Amino acid sequence: MALSPGPAPTAESRAAIRLAGYAGFILIGWNAVLIPSLIRSVEQAFHQSDAAFGFFYFLSALVYAAGSLGGGFVTERVGRRPVLALAALLLGVGLAGEAGAPSWLLVLAAALPVNLGAGAIDGGVNGLFLDLFREARGGALSLLHVFFSVGALLAPFSVGQLVAAGVGWRILVLIPGAAALALAAYFGSLPMPSGHAGRAVPATDQVDQTERSLLPFAGLAVAICLYVAGEVGVSSWLVRFLSGEPVALATAVLSGFWGGLALGRLVSNRVAERFDYTRFIAGCFAATAVTTVAASIVPMFPLAAALFGLAGFFSGPIYPMIMALGGDIYPHRLAALSGSLGASAVIGSVTYPALVGVTAARVGLRTGMVGAGLLSIPGALAVLAAAALARRMES
Repeated sequence: MALSPGPAPTAESRAAIRLAGYAGFILIGWNAVLIPSLIRSVEQAFHQSDAAFGFFYFLSALVYAAGSLGGGFVTERVGRRPVLALAALLLGVGLAGEAGAPSWLLVLAAALPVNLGAGAIDGGVNGLFLDLFREARGGALSLLHVFFSVGALLAPFSVGQLVAAGVGWRILVLIPGAAALALAAYFGSLPMPSGHAGRAVPATDQVDQTERSLLPFAGLAVAICLYVAGEVGVSSWLVRFLSGEPVALATAVLSGFWGGLALGRLVSNRVAERFDYTRFIAGCFAATAVTTVAASIVPMFPLAAALFGLAGFFSGPIYPMIMALGGDIYPHRLAALSGSLGASAVIGSVTYPALVGVTAARVGLRTGMVGAGLLSIPGALAVLAAAALARRMES
């Protein structure tokens, strides 16, 4: 299927689109850790247990995946601008609903539009940048994902300081909700590549021959699923893994891991276009495996802390670079591609961290952390297989 190209964006509109995309990713990064940062306050407000929040996180992840996947395919039919505007509107309305909910059941209900909207922004903005920066997708997406990391970095610190100062949790949920409503209006006002699917390309076209097969996509989907499984596995359990250290030190290591992610993506923005995407991703996977496993087994805390930061640095470029590689393999289905890969990523975030928790009592948490690093090995193989299949179909 070919995309209806539409008029080329002007330099001014490209700058505005970039700003909207960066703002959207800061917002969904912030939202990703907002409720976890407020969990003590929300638990006390509704007298809920950790098990209830486990269900909340599971439900949120499933709806997020549905938003990412569904948003991509809806974009191909109705266009990118209305989908992104509606997604931001859902996020804003849902956060307002969570802030005003008088019962836990209504908090769960409000989480549906929150995560449906956040997932659609994730997949939609990835697709938008794939479409807008066709000549340098790797660098553009790496920089875009820096802003997700920035949102995830700033939210816990800001929320913690404000809660300590006596600000109510409902206000802290309402503020990003208001920002999402403003973003919805901004998305709705921007000219942008439509993302519509148009007429099919003739079957003799080599690009279309590749795009008719889902085998390369399957490799990319497995790779991004395994990457996110490892990343979220480390992020979710790192503080607990370092339970022998003071909380301040353990949380500082987690911040170092996320800081490494942001720095890795920032560096990737500068260097990604100098390398073959496939080799770059495989190299990052390999370095992530080595540093994560080493960090999990070394007995010296300072060295382990530094290695976790390096693990974040090497893993940071992987997600956006897999998206960029997918854009090169499937250049005419960018909206569906980004949404589907985003949904595949959520599968990893749901399954592996939960598996670590279930098995920790039997095999130990260290095994789960080492396993998070080892997931990078099949991830690298999946990327190499996807690229090899795509090349074979083009030849």
